[in-house]
Amino acid sequence: MKWIAGLGNPGTTYQGTRHNVGFLVVDELARRFDIKVTQSKCKALLGEGNVNGTKVVLIKPMTYMNLSGESLRAFMDYYKADLADGIVVYDDLDTDLGRIRLRYQGSSGGHNGIKSIIAHTGTQTFNRVRMGISRPQPGEIISDYVLANFPKRDQTLLAEMISYACDSIEYALTHPFDETMGKYNR
Repeated sequence: MKWIAGLGNPGTTYQGTRHNVGFLVVDELARRFDIKVTQSKCKALLGEGNVNGTKVVLIKPMTYMNLSGESLRAFMDYYKADLADGIVVYDDLDTDLGRIRLRYQGSSGGHNGIKSIIAHTGTQTFNRVRMGISRPQPGEIISDYVLANFPKRDQTLLAEMISYACDSIEYALTHPFDETMGKYNR
């Protein structure tokens, strides 16, 4: 079984915000794979399906970003899922909008959702797709920036980035993650 967790905040208030780009990727994967992400379990919305012979679970933690690790820990315990079979997708201020960065280990980089996952799994080694949202303008408050919607001028770049991230995740379902990194990190 492979699983993909997109990080974000639940509720219509946060829908479409920069911080919810992980949810946007899971939504696009759900559309591509024809998986309904509607099952409420493990403090998350889950969707299960079969993609090219591989069982895939899509996860949208409903714990709010800063507690994402609680949901993923509950999922892994309930399903006896291996951390090595997962991919975590989240927003990254240090990556330019429109770019993605795949990694298999590293610190949280100040991202509270990743900090929570590291705390609940006890390791910094897990597959991730960092979605670029760029840094705010000088003087702009970071929390206001990440909780704001993407402006209209960024919608095309955002859609292309989401599509590219989904391509990389789909590739990773049947290839080693280090090979996926070599192909999709550019």
